[in-house]
Amino acid sequence: MTGVATLLLLRHGRTTANADGILAGDLPVELDELGVAQAEQARGRLAGLPLAVVVTSPLRRCRQTLELALPGVAPVADEGLRECGYGEWSGRSLKELADNPLWSTVQHHPAAVVFPGGEAMAAMANRAVTAVRAWDARITESHGHDAVWLACSHGDVIKAIVADALGMHLDLFQRISVEPSSVTAIRYTPQRPFVLRVNDTGTPVSALLHKHRPPAEETAESDAVLGGGA
Repeated sequence: MTGVATLLLLRHGRTTANADGILAGDLPVELDELGVAQAEQARGRLAGLPLAVVVTSPLRRCRQTLELALPGVAPVADEGLRECGYGEWSGRSLKELADNPLWSTVQHHPAAVVFPGGEAMAAMANRAVTAVRAWDARITESHGHDAVWLACSHGDVIKAIVADALGMHLDLFQRISVEPSSVTAIRYTPQRPFVLRVNDTGTPVSALLHKHRPPAEETAESDAVLGGGA
């Protein structure tokens, strides 16, 4: 697999909203203490990488993550990587939202969801995929075949990008997990994308065992946490 750039997708660190089980949306929430530690840990994992370009969601939590993970780097903001527009759902508790009739559609048929006063989830997926594919093509052309670049974004946005790369319908994207400060790697080629890594947090495999959600996020056991969770 030569002749193409490699994309690293970094989710922002845990925020105060994540910790409290609140759907942040476009709210200007910041990293909490754990989120700061996660971003600082990402700095060690990303150190020394010759990143051609760093692109970010314009929201504060992504910018703050990059300030800690890649100090001295000036990222380029791209609206295509912004969090899904949850509209009237922004700022509300996930526990409360889980009782809303629309929640079941979010879980089982997200491609049909239009958030009240907000964005269609399919529109979010389309703008995010369009953004990263366009950046990837430009970076490959301008920086060469071995270029590596990074985009910092949000849980549902990254899940949508991964689903596209895997050839999955958006209705299946809730099967993907993207945790705070995790790294996902994709290489787009002329024939197909290759998903090289998903949700890599750098933690031991034992961290995957008997993993439970924090009380603030508890919904039905099989439900995905809207926004990506903490």
